[in-house]
Amino acid sequence: MEQYDVVILGAGHNALVLQAYLAKAGLKTIALERRSKPGGGLDTIEYPAGSGFLQNPHSFFHRGITSMPWFVDLQLEANGAHYIEPNCNVSVINRDHQAIKWHRDFNVTLQTVREFSAADADKLEYWHETFRPVLTEILIPELRRPPVPTEERSHLLHQSAAGRLLLKVSALSPLEFVNREFEHPFVKGALLFFNGLREVDLRLPGFGYHIPALLASDTLAQMCVGGSEQLALSLCKVIRGADGEIRCNCDIEEIRVSGGRSTGVRLTTGEIIHAKRAVVSSLNPQQTLLQLLASEHVPSSWREKAERFRYNLIAPLFGVYVNLNSPVSYRAADNDPEINESLMTVLGLDDVSQFSEIVEHHEQGTIPPTVMWGSCPTRFDPSQSPVDQHTAFMWEKLPMDVHGDRDHWNDLAEDHAKSMTELWSRHAPGLRDSILGVRVQSPLEIQQTLHNMIDGDLLVGSFDHGQIGYNRPFEGAGHYRTCVAGLYMCGSSCFPGGNITGLPGYNCQQVLKADLSIVD
Repeated sequence: MEQYDVVILGAGHNALVLQAYLAKAGLKTIALERRSKPGGGLDTIEYPAGSGFLQNPHSFFHRGITSMPWFVDLQLEANGAHYIEPNCNVSVINRDHQAIKWHRDFNVTLQTVREFSAADADKLEYWHETFRPVLTEILIPELRRPPVPTEERSHLLHQSAAGRLLLKVSALSPLEFVNREFEHPFVKGALLFFNGLREVDLRLPGFGYHIPALLASDTLAQMCVGGSEQLALSLCKVIRGADGEIRCNCDIEEIRVSGGRSTGVRLTTGEIIHAKRAVVSSLNPQQTLLQLLASEHVPSSWREKAERFRYNLIAPLFGVYVNLNSPVSYRAADNDPEINESLMTVLGLDDVSQFSEIVEHHEQGTIPPTVMWGSCPTRFDPSQSPVDQHTAFMWEKLPMDVHGDRDHWNDLAEDHAKSMTELWSRHAPGLRDSILGVRVQSPLEIQQTLHNMIDGDLLVGSFDHGQIGYNRPFEGAGHYRTCVAGLYMCGSSCFPGGNITGLPGYNCQQVLKADLSIVD
């Protein structure tokens, strides 16, 4: 029976961040990963194999990663994670080939908005300045430490002007905020997408602050040189350099408990791996509490809450990945050449009203008119393709269960990819003739690949049903500790939530080190 201080379930990026800190603190650690390689959504594949064309099927746009405390603390740039942040960060192109740009130079952003509405440009500038204290003094610090109980947070926020403004704006939904503050349908749609459709249900009250926080922020989307997998590899390098272990192709059968305390895990092979001090799960709460723990170790109240844990409706991702003999060039660049240098390009979005239509289609299990976003990574990083060739992709959020059955994707995927490519080609006329190969990934494939993403939910848990802040994943579990002593959770189901932020892992390691009396 192998002995470790801490055994970690899963090797997604949150687990790796946590393990890196613990290993550097001198603990003997091991991460157990079901897949053949660590990283989870930090995945880069070569398609076709041996071709030199790299694709990033789950994660590509990493917002403000280089400013994350763990990126700096763990010296990940020195360990191989190099990031690019193009000046033209996002371009939203409408049907008339006009664009709103989100730019490193905020004045450029204002200029593109002003072409549609002077009043909206003024409002954007107002919130850019007004909300900055809220962002820097409250929101950013909150994300980088374990959450406090809801009532305590509300009391603290009422003590300052910035806090009171945050509470006032938070009472709204993102949709209510943009409809109240802005006037032009295309501007409103673009602001919501920047937020965006990839984050939360835009109708949810409590998230109105997302838009002004975005407007006040200086952090932008970034891409990792060599593909998203390089971030995972740099974390692994730090872990192994501190004598941490990562074992792949491991199926966990059970979290072992003795005397009311977690003591390790048993693999499906029968092998037992002992944890002297803690077990940490980066899996979702249902896998952790309902599947891997024997029922006698989980109080009925915890079982009920875990069973009720909900996943995002507007979450499953459909992807079209193309290998090209020339970079994607957009018709909108005829008037503004910088459009072709945008890291992210959004197509099919013309009016804020489309968001309601998209939600209705997801609720009904039907396919909405396409709104998609993507990039041509090799414009910025030639290492992701053979010399003088390119890769590009487009993503769209689509229902997992089409007409009530997710297996329909086996028949629908290729045709839907063609319809996305048709829209793409209308905006980029030379695209079709440049395509050398196409790879299609449906929502069904995502769940089959990343098993903790139930229903294809890349965020691993809805932000509705009270699953936010101190109550994420649910009430009583918001401090990364579970109902079993010595068992912790650190995945995207925990505060502050999904996307590539590393903050659930970063915050969990703070709690664990405090509980174990580990001083850096």
